[in-house]
Amino acid sequence: MGVPVNSGSAAGHESLESMSLEPLMTRDYERDPAIVYERLRQAHGPVAPVDLLGVPVWLVLGYEEAYEVLRDDHAWPKGLENWRARREGRLPEDWPLAPSLDVNHVLIQGGEGYRELKVAWDTALRPFQDPRHPVAKRLKAQITRDADELISLFTQGGRTGWADLSAQFSRPLPLMVASHLLGFPGSQHDDALMDMWRVLDAGPDAGPALERLLATLSELGAWKMKEPGDDFPSYLLASHPGLSVEELSRELMMLLGMTSDHVGILISNTVVEVITGNLPASASLSAGLIRETMNRVVMQKPPLINFVPRFPSKDMKLGNHTIAAGDPVWVSVGAAHADPTFAGKVCPESTISTRAHLSWGAGPRQCPARELAGGAAAIGVSRLFERLSGLELSLPVDQLPWRSSPFMRGLRSLPVRYTVSGTPALPVPPVPPLPAAAGSAPADEAAGRPRSSLWRYLAGLVRGR
Repeated sequence: MGVPVNSGSAAGHESLESMSLEPLMTRDYERDPAIVYERLRQAHGPVAPVDLLGVPVWLVLGYEEAYEVLRDDHAWPKGLENWRARREGRLPEDWPLAPSLDVNHVLIQGGEGYRELKVAWDTALRPFQDPRHPVAKRLKAQITRDADELISLFTQGGRTGWADLSAQFSRPLPLMVASHLLGFPGSQHDDALMDMWRVLDAGPDAGPALERLLATLSELGAWKMKEPGDDFPSYLLASHPGLSVEELSRELMMLLGMTSDHVGILISNTVVEVITGNLPASASLSAGLIRETMNRVVMQKPPLINFVPRFPSKDMKLGNHTIAAGDPVWVSVGAAHADPTFAGKVCPESTISTRAHLSWGAGPRQCPARELAGGAAAIGVSRLFERLSGLELSLPVDQLPWRSSPFMRGLRSLPVRYTVSGTPALPVPPVPPLPAAAGSAPADEAAGRPRSSLWRYLAGLVRGR
């Protein structure tokens, strides 16, 4: 538990910078983060000092400690202005995570301005997250239609075949969701999502990708200020009219990231768990409890594996260490779920799994879009298992290629064999097409709406197969 330490007793504690640090982002971490978490837990207990791509940080491994940090926004605030090393100019100029953390959106922001922004977010998301609202019903119909069209595209070669469910379903479906939410004109969203992935993966091209992404979202925001519609940017502006174009673009980037990578990973991870013998997950899916299925999956494989940092407002005792005020503290969801003190209390045979997981955060800073993201993933998973039968991996499960970043962990590809079931696609209520912008892709005659470069790319994958 986090316990304040008075300045006299804390003066002699060992500083984070002077400690021996184990690199976090290693080949072991890429292959199986649980190996790294357990090694750190054995060496340091529930909180460990690690090297995160050249920067010393504290990694919270214990469930109780993680919950304590997440729930107490006063003692463990967000906001990069609280990072002592950053204020003192001691962060490397080329640190790969700097681009994504420097974007001061609602999940990173601290201070008083956050509260007004959080209220605006809740208000703007309400139409999409309230199942009774016409906007939510329309979005559900759009996502269902998109999922069915993607499945029909990669299965058009016959009743049996193989597909990469990651490239051909799990990643493009959230892109389509994002285009509905943000009201992108034409096919702008294609390049925007690709750049969002580059930022989340924290690779060498994260900086240029962030610049392009924010420029695209700024153009979108400026357009919505002139031409508001039934979309998230317009609702957010109505709730928080003081937002500048630059500030709006940051918030749109956060929503884009959450509805793209998070949803896509959750879909893929759920499919893998069900078809590789996770009996409780399979049982809940068979019973029609898709949310329960995903709830079990995020306990084992949370998409968002580490949260953005927090910084203690004063010296705090956490685990076996004293954390100095202003030190970066990263809560590891994956490690917290694997903590024996928590995992040992979870009954796998229970009909209803625990709701104590931390995949969406905890306390006042829980992800504001969690219902939206969970609902989109549930539709995708449901349509896959309703329209396909006999799904099986084309690779042994231990050979599936994973991609790990400091934030997310998901599959690079998900090769499967499938059989189209006898269940036809459910009828989807007609949805008015989004307005086409000048220069957008030619309309698909069957769908009666513009086709983006992403769709043409996916069609190319089928032809190439």
